[in-house]
This record gives sequence, structure tokens and C-alpha cells, in this order.
Amino acid sequence: QVQLVESGGGLVQPGGSLRLSCAASGIIFRSYVMAWYRQAPGQQRELVAGITNIGTTNYEDSVKGRFTISRDNAKSTVYLQMNSLKAEDTADYYCNAVNPRAQYWGQGTQVTVSS
Repeated sequence: QVQLVESGGGLVQPGGSLRLSCAASGIIFRSYVMAWYRQAPGQQRELVAGITNIGTTNYEDSVKGRFTISRDNAKSTVYLQMNSLKAEDTADYYCNAVNPRAQYWGQGTQVTVSS
């Protein structure tokens, strides 16, 4: 059974930091491209950052320079370090695993940026 379990969300003040984690099980983690998506209320889910199995990364323009995605293949975990958070970063954040044969989603973790 495949599971992607996110953690690390919460309430943070503008300018603060959070680190999200996504622990995967039931998949050969190193064979998947991993990504973080987010969905704000009333909006479509959007890609925030992705990382290939060899560590190549890409970021949505609004988070470049503030967010960092990384992965630890030995721990089957992907991370999203979020710094200089803004109110517009408020959303549910979802972990995604994809390869040519399958795609999986986590259940999401809520991030709220507010004073």
C-alpha cells in the first residue's frame, strides 16, 4: 500500500519559516520525481516545487529564492523548506510522487501565514 504522509504545516507569522516533510512508503522512492503542490481556498492546485530522482529542481516563480525542495532517498522523504513566508503562501500543501507508470498524492498539510 502506497502512502505519502506530510507533516510540518501550521500557523506562522509573515516572514517566518516552516519545513514540510513527506515520508513515502510502498514505492521505490528513488525512481519517482517528487513534488510539492498547494491549493488555496477557491483556487486550483498549483505546482510549487519539484525534484527529480537525481536532484534537479524547479520552482514556481513566486517561491524562487524563498523555498527549497530536497530529498533523502535513504529515508524516502522529500522536504520543502519555506522561508520568508507571505500571507499569499497560505494553502494546503500536497506531496506528489510520479513516474511513467504511476502517480500518488498525500493527504495534505495546512500552512497558514498570518499575524
